[in-house]
Amino acid sequence: MQDRSGSLLDKESNLAFWMLAPTFTVVAAFVIFPVIWNLWLSFKPVLLKDLRGESLLEFNLTLANYRKILGDPEFATVLFTTLVYTLGGSLLSIYLGLIAALLVHGEFPGRGLVRGLFISPYIAPVVAVTFTWGFILDPQLGVVNWLGLEKGLIAQPIPFFSKRWIEVRFLGGTWELPLALISVILFEGWRYFPFAFLFILARLQNIPEELYHAASVDGASPLQRFIHITLPQLATVLSTLFLFRFIWTINKFDDIFLLTRGQAGTKVMTIKVYDYAFGEFDIGASSAVAMVLFGILALFLFIYFRWMVRSEE
Repeated sequence: MQDRSGSLLDKESNLAFWMLAPTFTVVAAFVIFPVIWNLWLSFKPVLLKDLRGESLLEFNLTLANYRKILGDPEFATVLFTTLVYTLGGSLLSIYLGLIAALLVHGEFPGRGLVRGLFISPYIAPVVAVTFTWGFILDPQLGVVNWLGLEKGLIAQPIPFFSKRWIEVRFLGGTWELPLALISVILFEGWRYFPFAFLFILARLQNIPEELYHAASVDGASPLQRFIHITLPQLATVLSTLFLFRFIWTINKFDDIFLLTRGQAGTKVMTIKVYDYAFGEFDIGASSAVAMVLFGILALFLFIYFRWMVRSEE
């Protein structure tokens, strides 16, 4: 009897292994191998013309690529810009998604249409929406500058995507704000808030109404109900959304490239990877920047799972 049960367990184990084998193969081929290969290239003096040569397999490893990128005068600025862009875009998209979900959570005529409109920025082609934003904010033909000039809000057209700094008078002082960087962060938040909107709305619809009724009986105001009921119920979803948005935003290339080409203080690490690879044809340095980006993500994931997840538990 034990032999039969043991044989059956062995067969189930083998079956489970063979059923998981295709998934492991795909992950190894498209995730693990590219990371290892990129790490290998980051330690080699490889130019674009060397990608088809046998020198790729030679064991001539060096730290020259890392010395080159870390010694680059703009490396620290690009790294800081990347973190600001990632945090700003991630938090803004979640914030807008939360507001949108709260707006359409209740019953009202045309709610389905409004929900569909809220999703449209996420499903629209990135080339189309970047072209539209570029046209709307154009200093010569853009409707925003035209309205600003017509209403007397601005004295001259503002080049939102090509001006690095803008002076703003506030609280009796003059502040310099990174105009182009703020513009791309606003675009990032607008384009990707529907992703957060869908997740938050789904969770809102599953919060028991009894909690709100009980709080109303106790005399809680709408703000108190939001702080003490809604936000705690959304905590897990919001933290998960921040994890996803941080990972995806720090790896974004197409949005900034199409809007500003990385000019006017908007150059991020992914643009730097492109510049090294296709501007200087230095694949080794490009791979080294990619590995630095990978290290930042690994550190973020370590912090997230060590502190944020444990605090939720």
